[in-house]
Amino acid sequence: MLGDVKRRVSAKVDPAGWLAAGATVAKNAALNPAGVAAATGRLAAGLSQIPSATMQVAVGAQDGAPAPGDARFRDPAWADNPAYFALLRSYLCARSFADDLVDAGSADAITTAKAQQFAQLLLDVAAPTNNPFTNPEVLGRAIATGGKSLARGASYFVEDVVRRGGRPLRTDENAFVLGENMAATEGKVVYRNDLIEIIQYAPQTESVYATPLLACPPWINKYYIMDIGPGRSFVEWAIRHQRTVFLISYRNPDASMQDVTFEDYLTDGVSAAMDVVGEITGAKTIDIVGLCLGGAMASIAAGHLAGAGDTRVGTITLANTLLDYSSPGALGLLTDPATLARADTLMSRRGFLDGADMALTFDLLRANDLIFRYWISRWMLGEAPPAFDLLAWNEDSTRMPAAMHSTYLRSLYGENQLAQNTFEVAGRTISLGDISGDVYLVGAVDDHIVPWTSSYAGALLFGGKVRFVLSNGGHIAGIVNPPGKKSWIETVGAPEDGAAPLPTDPEQWRGEASRETVSWWQDWATWSAARAGDLQSPPPMGSKRHPVLGAAPGTYVFG
Repeated sequence: MLGDVKRRVSAKVDPAGWLAAGATVAKNAALNPAGVAAATGRLAAGLSQIPSATMQVAVGAQDGAPAPGDARFRDPAWADNPAYFALLRSYLCARSFADDLVDAGSADAITTAKAQQFAQLLLDVAAPTNNPFTNPEVLGRAIATGGKSLARGASYFVEDVVRRGGRPLRTDENAFVLGENMAATEGKVVYRNDLIEIIQYAPQTESVYATPLLACPPWINKYYIMDIGPGRSFVEWAIRHQRTVFLISYRNPDASMQDVTFEDYLTDGVSAAMDVVGEITGAKTIDIVGLCLGGAMASIAAGHLAGAGDTRVGTITLANTLLDYSSPGALGLLTDPATLARADTLMSRRGFLDGADMALTFDLLRANDLIFRYWISRWMLGEAPPAFDLLAWNEDSTRMPAAMHSTYLRSLYGENQLAQNTFEVAGRTISLGDISGDVYLVGAVDDHIVPWTSSYAGALLFGGKVRFVLSNGGHIAGIVNPPGKKSWIETVGAPEDGAAPLPTDPEQWRGEASRETVSWWQDWATWSAARAGDLQSPPPMGSKRHPVLGAAPGTYVFG
């Protein structure tokens, strides 16, 4: 049942790069017989211990142990049932053997890492939990339901192959409606060009701080990650803390936008939005908050304005944003020259990078959590998908214009020009050191897209005072971070105080930081309020020059 889907997954993500890396590592391993022999010896030793350990589990002489830190094997049968215990131990031996073989044939860092990634993905696909006949939870559910769970799972599988190209449905498609329970904060569209719409949100307090806030979301997904839903919306949080909030909503590119450049995203995006916000509010300074790629663009725009002597940017808030690409984490494997050349070829054919391809790439970075767990829950256990707002947002993928995305990958990820003060855009070389205003920068401890230490490296590029905050969560949960029982931050000093200079070593900073059981949203609200000017009456919704064009969430979000 799963073979076709396995082939679909394997064929989508840079197969040429993976195969080339695997071939190089295999060739090197063949030239290292001592390393292969050592790996084989360790495999044989590990396998030889399984029969005796299994016998001890069978007679109750010892308790089995699940795979450490691997939620796939949490079912007690993997530790207590001799057959499942032996199967798990054999699988773990195979994983260790694959790691040893890659080590024995190691090449340059990128090639070795790609080979390791490919090997681990194949082993994850082959995990016994992904087979209905070797998964105790699946068999137990089938027995308990008289086989109905397997029948439902087979029906779901056929539906997903027909409707979704073999990707399992992960969330209830009918649970969320844009403008009703997602992207639902009241507001108006007050500007539109060929690239963006600008939403001005209605005030929810009698007075607001004088400095407005411009929200810059990533263009790699729809904007409403910042307005995911009531009680979980950062936009709503900022409004209720007396901020006048404007937000950029990007158009979903198609082939007609293949020549839209990074410069266009700067001039027709953030810079245009700054002009609109300033005209409507009359404010001399505008605070900016950016997430992920939106944070990178916001920083570049601020650097561009600062370099021109433009002082309109007030404070900058960045969440899970990469500015120094010297250690880009897992995505660094997708930005070596050979992979970038293949990406350029693919984008040139269509004029854009398809959102489904990008989404699958991100899913494969956490395949066990974002793909294989749904093979099990949906196709084998026959479970209906839950209503989960973050997954619903994640399914609403966007495309990337070819010219813009190529520049972003090559100049920033590939050559790290922004951190080296050599990135040129709109006639100016960008230096983040020109930005003298206060910066609030958030990293998430479990972020696999922007490792928090890489986020921290970006904090060292600014010329002003930076408050760095380490938050709980991962790349998305670290952004959608309303106050809750699991929320915590680590930081140095009180938010209303001026920030002390950051040490260059992130671990040194963490050693000096203290932990508080609050969300970064709470800490940010205090920090932001201390720098947002005096309280005054809210500005009007739109202006004569920029009249209201329609209600939020606008039109581009539906593209």
